[in-house]
Amino acid sequence: MEHLPLILAPMAGFTDAPFRLLCRRLGADRTVTEMVSAQAMVYKDRKTATLARIPEGDDHCAVQLFGHDPAVMGEAAAMLASGDYTGASYAHLPAAIDINMGCPVRKIVTSGDGSALMQNPALCGNIVAAVVRAVQIPVTVKIRAGWDKEHINAVAVAMACVENGAAQITVHGRTRNQMYAPSSDNGVIRAVRRALPEAVPVIGNGDIRSGADALAMAEETGCDGIMIGREALGNPWIFTAVHAAFAGISFTPPTEEEVLRTAMELVDAIVRDKGEEAGVRESRGRAAHFIRGMRGSARMREGLNRATTLAQVREILRY
Repeated sequence: MEHLPLILAPMAGFTDAPFRLLCRRLGADRTVTEMVSAQAMVYKDRKTATLARIPEGDDHCAVQLFGHDPAVMGEAAAMLASGDYTGASYAHLPAAIDINMGCPVRKIVTSGDGSALMQNPALCGNIVAAVVRAVQIPVTVKIRAGWDKEHINAVAVAMACVENGAAQITVHGRTRNQMYAPSSDNGVIRAVRRALPEAVPVIGNGDIRSGADALAMAEETGCDGIMIGREALGNPWIFTAVHAAFAGISFTPPTEEEVLRTAMELVDAIVRDKGEEAGVRESRGRAAHFIRGMRGSARMREGLNRATTLAQVREILRY
């Protein structure tokens, strides 16, 4: 089958610069930052600005933006696209501004952001129009199937976005109320692909845990690319596996030694990036994803939860 681009999904608390670079090394063709608050950007919040850093080697990285006010979204997008703001750190300028219309987390939707926007397709279109006017780079959008099973409106929202200038649509095949269960619905992705102009790429997202899953999504939906999120946590080799599946060649999973070594490399990178105290605190849960299913993983996880120094993490991971 024709190779499709593989994209690391934006995940708050996970897709920071060190993890994006690791996934690029293992086969992700593109990445997206953690979501950035438009309101916080306009208020010049320095901590928020650090979420949008793009390091050397992450040259196909989109910055994801969330909010619900078209004017504020446009202003924040202009800042992010240009890098003209306090705390900006770009080795490469953003490849795109990605608008978050899919986040299902209560804190986000109660503010009218994320997947709450899908309840108002006209507002979705207005937001896209404002961001498109504000920047000179592509504007992409990530959506869900709809708000709930009674309101599956991904096609209507996608069309409103594209009519207002969106250059690409990513579809997660679940509603907001479904969160991350039950299974993602490839039929919704297929419906969006069929409804939009062929020139507008549609990216499929949801439940990619193997090369076979990716092949099935591509065949069932006709999508133009595949976005992978939760499976990459602890298993960034999923990108290598999917590339192998598209090429029709076998994939050899990493050894336990390679998994532990890679987990430690990620922890080291996070500590270099954020300092030992914050880096260890943030990376404990990240490292725990790598040891799922290993013999002694419960004991190792307990140790990680108590670790406060890099040396302690190294001892637990045996690296």
